Amino acid sequence: MKKLVTISREYGSGGRIIGKLLAEKLHVPFYDKEIIDLAVEQSGYSREIIESAEMKAKSSFAYSLASALSFNEGVGGSALSVNDKLFLAQFQVIKEIGETESGVIVGRCADYVLRDMPGVTNVFIYGEYEDRVKRAIEKYGDDPAKVKEHIASLDKARQNYYNYHTGQKWGEFKNYNLAINSSYITEEECANLIATYVEHRRYYDEKRND
Repeated sequence: MKKLVTISREYGSGGRIIGKLLAEKLHVPFYDKEIIDLAVEQSGYSREIIESAEMKAKSSFAYSLASALSFNEGVGGSALSVNDKLFLAQFQVIKEIGETESGVIVGRCADYVLRDMPGVTNVFIYGEYEDRVKRAIEKYGDDPAKVKEHIASLDKARQNYYNYHTGQKWGEFKNYNLAINSSYITEEECANLIATYVEHRRYYDEKRND
């Protein structure tokens, strides 16, 4: 069976670092910015536009309003907003990855995109606030004077983006197989824990019996 892992994360929790370590342990490809590269290649949109798509959701009202403004693509074409088109570009890339290979995918609503695909493990990484601040400064290079504002802004954008496009609640336990507070073990230990879970977890088909 393919090994597919999606990682959603709070900013500063180390989710990307953990995901990369996990991919190495599972001997599978790692996808983060690589999703953007593939979406640019397939959609024709610029890298800057796709990269900024999630951050447009810092205001849930403004993002929802902008997404409600649609346009038609020719006769009989579907009406989609720019926000929806940018989401769909990444959606298609993630779906193709899930259909053809194993991998660790960070962010971009991948847990939702692959929700009906067998063999997927969805993980949410979070952490204590002060630890997230410390990691953002020391490992991500954030400005200490602006780091708290940056954390709040990114978390809000991720939450609004996820909630809008999936109809689910970002960080809600039932959307994930495993949630880990990265403040209490190292990034390496987090990756080991997820790898062990992937190795030993049970998988259910559509006719699951609890």
